[in-house]
Amino acid sequence: MIIDMHCHLDLYPDPYAVAKKCEEKGLYALSVTTTPKAWNGTLNLTEGNDRIKTALGLHPQLAHQRIQELELFDSLLPQAKYVGEIGLDGGKGFKEHWSQQLQVFRHILKSINTAGGRIMSIHSRASASTVLLELTGVSGVPILHWFTGTKTELKQALDRDCWFSVGPAMLQTKRGKELVSLIPRNRILTESDGPFAKFNGKELMPWDVGLTFSGLAQIWSVSNDEAQYQIYSNFLKLLSIN
Repeated sequence: MIIDMHCHLDLYPDPYAVAKKCEEKGLYALSVTTTPKAWNGTLNLTEGNDRIKTALGLHPQLAHQRIQELELFDSLLPQAKYVGEIGLDGGKGFKEHWSQQLQVFRHILKSINTAGGRIMSIHSRASASTVLLELTGVSGVPILHWFTGTKTELKQALDRDCWFSVGPAMLQTKRGKELVSLIPRNRILTESDGPFAKFNGKELMPWDVGLTFSGLAQIWSVSNDEAQYQIYSNFLKLLSIN
């Protein structure tokens, strides 16, 4: 089974067509949202397809613009089994809104804790140490999407029982491959991060997650089938933990 644990289904030019093709291919997808207001429309894309799940999110790059949607986030959270995309972004152009990002992230984590925990897809670009600090004592399962932190931060993340979702775009870089080689294989899940992420200049689709298996197989010195089975086993373990 192909599993895409982080895609932006609602942001494709024709999201209904993408959702339909996901169904035809029998793949599992976690469709993350960037704002609470996108929840209902994105949820509609999954109608009749139990293999596509919708995550409730407020993206850190939009936190300063959508902080007023936290009340809506709280009202929708009881309906959501997954939360994402959430987190922090210390990159250029976003660090200037750091205080609002922290306010939003802390509010969301507090709400998740009160709700008993969720599977979370988390953005941590140039902010991994702070993300991990904020996760202290929070119930649920954190999945660090497209992790780009240091080796020290990676160790901290592993100590906090974080999972990691990796995709074809991450495995195109030397740095990405190195980080993945240091992550225990039973903590790895696959993602596309489409339509934002690209592979060979082309935007990734959820079913392009299959491109990840060859990269993982090479890193792990196993066959593509063994790599795919490992990811499926990890996915089942994740659901059992949750």
